[in-house]
Amino acid sequence: MPALATGPGPDTGLYELLSVLPSQLQMYIKSTEDRSFLHTMFSSRGLHSLVKIHEELQHYKERCPAPVVDSAGALAEGVSEELQTKPLSADITELLKLLSKPHVKSLLSVHDTVAQKSYDPQLPPLPDDIDDDEDSVKIIRLVKNKEPLGATIKKDEKTGAITIARIMKGGAADRSGLIHVGDELKEVNGSSVEGKKPEDIIQILSQSEGAITFKVVPGPESEGPASEHKMYVKALFDYDPEEDKAIPCKEAGMNFRKGDVLWVMSQQDATWWQAKIEGGANPRAGLIPSKHFQERRLALRQTTSNTQPQKVSRKPSVLRRSFRLSKRGKKTNKSMYECKKSDQYDTADVPTYEEVAPYCRAHGAKHRLVVLVGPTGVGLNELKRKLLISDPQHFSVTIPHTSRAKRNQESDGVEYHFISKNLFETDLHNNKFVEYGEYKGNYYGTSLDSVRSVLTKNKVCLLDVQPHSLKHLRTAEFKPFVVFVKPPSIERLRETRRNAQTISGKGDRDSSRPLTDEDFQETITSAQQMEDQYGHLFDLVIVNDELARAFGELSQALKKVETEMHWVPVSWTQS
Repeated sequence: MPALATGPGPDTGLYELLSVLPSQLQMYIKSTEDRSFLHTMFSSRGLHSLVKIHEELQHYKERCPAPVVDSAGALAEGVSEELQTKPLSADITELLKLLSKPHVKSLLSVHDTVAQKSYDPQLPPLPDDIDDDEDSVKIIRLVKNKEPLGATIKKDEKTGAITIARIMKGGAADRSGLIHVGDELKEVNGSSVEGKKPEDIIQILSQSEGAITFKVVPGPESEGPASEHKMYVKALFDYDPEEDKAIPCKEAGMNFRKGDVLWVMSQQDATWWQAKIEGGANPRAGLIPSKHFQERRLALRQTTSNTQPQKVSRKPSVLRRSFRLSKRGKKTNKSMYECKKSDQYDTADVPTYEEVAPYCRAHGAKHRLVVLVGPTGVGLNELKRKLLISDPQHFSVTIPHTSRAKRNQESDGVEYHFISKNLFETDLHNNKFVEYGEYKGNYYGTSLDSVRSVLTKNKVCLLDVQPHSLKHLRTAEFKPFVVFVKPPSIERLRETRRNAQTISGKGDRDSSRPLTDEDFQETITSAQQMEDQYGHLFDLVIVNDELARAFGELSQALKKVETEMHWVPVSWTQS
């Protein structure tokens, strides 16, 4: 680009230079849009203000200002003492009150720090008793409040040396950057640690507050840890370090509950991870068992448990009763069938942690599948019916498939999708069904395509299934939100289900009878078994104590599913 025409001299201010730039650039700008852009930019009040501020700062810097005094705090104290010897007038009283205010004292203290340029920390003097032949040591002073130091120690059984075993992420030791894994601890607050047990030293540190001085021999230098993958996991079990005999330091352990989202901050130790509860107030990480370690010991417990003699139940298996609702919300059909799926796939899993990521449904994206799970008699169909009635344009249910013949009053695709037995079995072989069963020689089932059909219509698909079917639905395609509906106490069941009836099949006919205490107890027992075995797959648990209250809780939760962020398996968010 050609040199600009001769403009203002080198002493001209930046503000004046910018004011003549547009005219200097005119000959090089051909586009009207570019000229308009330059004119708007150079005439901007914000730019003019910034330039003026820049020039004022430059003038201030050139003057090299120096403080009149570097001890304004002491001067203020002297003034206060002098004024107190004078007769107290209104002005003197006001000035004394002003000079005694904490924020004024703090302001003067900051002024003195800047004036004296005393920015370096005050370090303790080196001890006088360091031997010339002693290994090079570090004298470290940390200021500690009631929070733990955030480091664990161990004793070398051969040498007796006390060394730093791990530094907890986010703790006081980690934030200081002065203590490292492998450092050998020699003294704490001037007292030798020789001959002491790690528990004794931990007790000293836990009771110490304020400044703590350590004398350590630096450990072997090692390369800093590579940056770790930022991982969040959902806890699938409860954990209390006080009950864990294997944890190396109970004080460093972290409590969590099933369903908590944990930020795993370090996986350097293959057995004990460092993590904190996401969104928690504590910045310090705590020790938790690693996924591999927890899986190994839980699998071992299950193996031990399975070798014990088991009671053999002589009670026949319970048939699942499923009702499909028409668009009018009326009970139109009844089917009873035994589920043919095997539970072996689920019992082989050992729930520990599931890696998760934040997810929020984008506008216009397909709705998440809503899956209702619960024992027979808990009220799944009543809740589903109320949702359908509340907004039939938003909620819908699947239309089941059957191999039985169509009756005169039925229409294909309304009550059922009627297909041949051979086609049904072919689809079963090709894993096209979420679950299925057989009743009186005919197949009944819910297909994956029927779920897709509802979601494609931009509706929320409501589906109730047996809990062992959940794992076949937990895919990135469906992103299911699983709601477990559990019963209240047996007393409340007697009170709220007093007039309820159950249908039992006898031969080719069905008959109804009132529910008994045995039915209620079976519902409660079944719910407990479901929660024990599959609870780690549930996103929400609702107690159906009162239908209206349970419906309100469910409705509110489903609104949040559509508008708020939720933690989901990380594979659901990866393209």
